[in-house]
Amino acid sequence: MLKVQNVKSHLLVILATILVAGSFLASEKLAGIINPISLTLLRFIGAGLILSPIIFSNPRWRREVLTTLPRAMIISLFFSVFFICFFESLNTTTALNTGALYTLVPLITALLCMLIFGEGMAIKQIAVYLLGAAGTSWVIFNGQFNLLLSFSLNKGDLIFMVGTFSMCCYSITMKLLYRNDEMVVLVFCTLVGGSLWMALALLFSGQPLQWDLLQGELVYYMAYLVIGATLATVYIYQKTTVVLGPSRVNAYIYLTPALVAVLLLLIDGVSIPMAVAPGILISSIATVILQKNHSQEKTAITAKKT
Repeated sequence: MLKVQNVKSHLLVILATILVAGSFLASEKLAGIINPISLTLLRFIGAGLILSPIIFSNPRWRREVLTTLPRAMIISLFFSVFFICFFESLNTTTALNTGALYTLVPLITALLCMLIFGEGMAIKQIAVYLLGAAGTSWVIFNGQFNLLLSFSLNKGDLIFMVGTFSMCCYSITMKLLYRNDEMVVLVFCTLVGGSLWMALALLFSGQPLQWDLLQGELVYYMAYLVIGATLATVYIYQKTTVVLGPSRVNAYIYLTPALVAVLLLLIDGVSIPMAVAPGILISSIATVILQKNHSQEKTAITAKKT
């Protein structure tokens, strides 16, 4: 039964990773229309409003909101800090730099899991994480070594590193603060918390809402971000993190650049450069190895307990 649950969880994470990859395409269409903090606030509020009738029509779930919200505020704080750091970092760095730095999320998460949950990690496993980071960076830099060699850290990169660490903490706290909650309630409270944190960020930044600028086909892109890239992915990631653990879930991040390239080919007809093919292959292999290693470790731990 547990093995079937694990397989389902892996399939759900892959689905969520595809949805996240699709969000890059939708966000690109909305870029420059409204400010990013307001855009993220609308994503959280929209997803929360969709869930609210389901939550408040159920008496038991309605009662759980007050007890779940304090923990969800902590979870959503790390999620919100990531977006705030991401948007702030882009003022002084590039999307290439943030994309490359984001590949460190799986490794940092694994190290935190080792410290907090006592998960073991051998040197060869660290090597696989670095291999995955190298593969995704290859895709991000389009296999151009001159871009890779010109990579250097600046103020924006340091800000984004804070956001990267916050994203890792988001995964950790999802597992650490889980109390056999009804998952849909936890997701709703996380969205409410995220809305509050992003509203504060918008207030202190002094940026306008600009929601009235969303017209025509932009409404459909926004709907995808709200339903597919926010509501669905938050639910899937929180559900699967409890089952698989933060390390295994975040390992799928290595597939994101490759999936973005595939979606661009399928949706916009943008061909995949042959130069990025080795990177796609390397990141895919690293993801498979990491999942296999985690599975073997979990089996060994279970055997010792019995």
